[in-house]
Amino acid sequence: MALSGAADRLRGVPEVYDPLTDPAPAHDLRAVLRIRAFRRLWIAFGLSSLGDWIGLLALTAMAKAFAGDDYQMANFAIGGVLFLRVLPALVMGPVAGWIADRLDRRWTMILGDLIRAAFFVTIPLVGTLTWLLIATVLIEIVSLIWGPAKDASVPNLVPRHRLEAANQLSLITTYGSALPAAVIFTAITLVTRGLGEFSIDLAVYVNAATFLVSGLAIVSVAEIGRAVHEHEEHPTLWRTMVDGWSYVTGTPVVRGLVVGISGAFAAGAVVIGLGRTYVEDLDAGDPGYGVLFGAVFGGLALGMGFAPRLFSGLSRRRLFAAGLVGSGIGLAGLALIQQLEIATMIAIVLGFCAGASWVSGYTLLGLEVPDAVRGRTFAFVQSAVRTVLAVTLAVAPFIAGAIGRRTVTVGDRSLSYNGAALTMLIAAILAGVIGLVAWRQMDDRPGVPFWRDVRRSFGKTPGVYPTTGFFIALEGGEGAGKSTQSALLVKWLQERGHEVLLTREPGATDLGKTLRQIVLDPATGDISHRAEALIYAADKAEHVDSVIRPALKAGAVVITDRYVDSALAYQGSGRDLEIADVERVNRWATDDLRPNLTILLDLPPKRGLGRFEERDRIEAQSADFHERVRAAFLELAAAEPQHYLVIDATQEREQIAQQIQARLLPMLPKVEL
Repeated sequence: MALSGAADRLRGVPEVYDPLTDPAPAHDLRAVLRIRAFRRLWIAFGLSSLGDWIGLLALTAMAKAFAGDDYQMANFAIGGVLFLRVLPALVMGPVAGWIADRLDRRWTMILGDLIRAAFFVTIPLVGTLTWLLIATVLIEIVSLIWGPAKDASVPNLVPRHRLEAANQLSLITTYGSALPAAVIFTAITLVTRGLGEFSIDLAVYVNAATFLVSGLAIVSVAEIGRAVHEHEEHPTLWRTMVDGWSYVTGTPVVRGLVVGISGAFAAGAVVIGLGRTYVEDLDAGDPGYGVLFGAVFGGLALGMGFAPRLFSGLSRRRLFAAGLVGSGIGLAGLALIQQLEIATMIAIVLGFCAGASWVSGYTLLGLEVPDAVRGRTFAFVQSAVRTVLAVTLAVAPFIAGAIGRRTVTVGDRSLSYNGAALTMLIAAILAGVIGLVAWRQMDDRPGVPFWRDVRRSFGKTPGVYPTTGFFIALEGGEGAGKSTQSALLVKWLQERGHEVLLTREPGATDLGKTLRQIVLDPATGDISHRAEALIYAADKAEHVDSVIRPALKAGAVVITDRYVDSALAYQGSGRDLEIADVERVNRWATDDLRPNLTILLDLPPKRGLGRFEERDRIEAQSADFHERVRAAFLELAAAEPQHYLVIDATQEREQIAQQIQARLLPMLPKVEL
């Protein structure tokens, strides 16, 4: 497929987009939307989200209309609709996960959209408050099934390094569609103002139409299928639920993610639940409430959209936990600051931190959770989030009311505080504790100071790329197949007329052979980690000066088996060294010469190490060491995907070679005939 696409380019035929060879940055949202299957699912999801928001507005308006002029009954009716939208999550979450994991996800979503459309159509036709409440429960049950099926499908539609951007789009669409939904609802009610109750009925019918179109859009996404189950064929519903709960509660990383995501959501919910009382205490009234509400959701959107790119030096786990702690600090700031202008800026920061945790957590769930239990896990998250929302909105105002307004007099001074602010302070402490617990459970860079990673996000240098010749580096863990692919690549390039130099690190020079013997021979034993890093850096300095640069100046294509990324992954992340220090030494040793393209062959360490009967000094390191190395390689590639090609090395070698050739074909210099 890849080679045929390359041939089509040469003939002038438009190529089919291949997400694996797209050089756009990992956080480029346009690159994700170029993936046809995800784009169509995103359109369907956007329509469903739009329908959810229109439905909320229309059903609350219709409930009030059904209740008549009775003020108390109208409030009960609206409150009933809001409560019933949350209630099914407390009961149906595990069942929804079972359906998402056992049935065909594509048809689950198609039927879910069609069923929701049908229920919405019946509400104005039946025309009673009782049926409206019943239909609300049924619609929410279907939505609980639809959501996990969608969330579990996304990781199968996009490459691993595009998943974060895909989640950003999904989450921004979830909250961003509230604004166009409000505009549509307002426009419908204004245009049809003279038609009485039909005005609201029309909004409900428009809502039903969004679900209908969403279902039709998903029909074309054939790539969505059933979850992959490797060991069990037809477990019972109860067994599936128990297994899902056991997996979530028994896996520290996933448990931390679920608790943390719920905590991030709770931080925002506290502000929304207490916001009205909070701004009244500041004498800001309705406009102040609107500003505070917009600040929280605006910050949430900013965090989802920009935090992963802005703090690219942080791993996703660290960004997730840091966002939780930041949310707690933001809540504390709101509780302590009694000035609307400053509180608004703090609310934006709070929302930004919560959004950073939310998108990082969702991405980690997609990467960490096996496909067979992914639907159950996302259903568990949805249930937890909705439960937290219900409890927070119900309990926070009650606590604030119980505290009331208090004044404490000390000598000549008096200190006044209110229940809303003090409740926010309590919630801030809880959010901070949750963040710290998540940090301890999930920190994947123990011993490396957090602020060094933050500085690393803003201290990157562009590097120097060859202007003559072409420089390729093959990277990956042990047993990933670099030697095999190097040989295949050399043969392909030579057939196309290129002069090729194949080299490696360490050991490509006379000095390098001696250094290689030192660092790889098991007889060397334990040596200082800094000494090991410096030995590798010395090999690179000699390698670049005496082998790589002369060949590039002569116009050759240079292929090196390992380069600077291996030092960053093995000595920076695998060892206990500060990665910034390792990078500084290796950039200096190589005079900051960087490959035009780095090909990362990604393979689970257990599978790669199983290919060796005897292991050298590095191969004999612990499983945790090699897992950290793999994670470091993937983070390096995700930060600058325009210079990387990440390939699943579990594929057949011919498939891998085709993907490498397809990516290189438009990049290579022309051969003089």
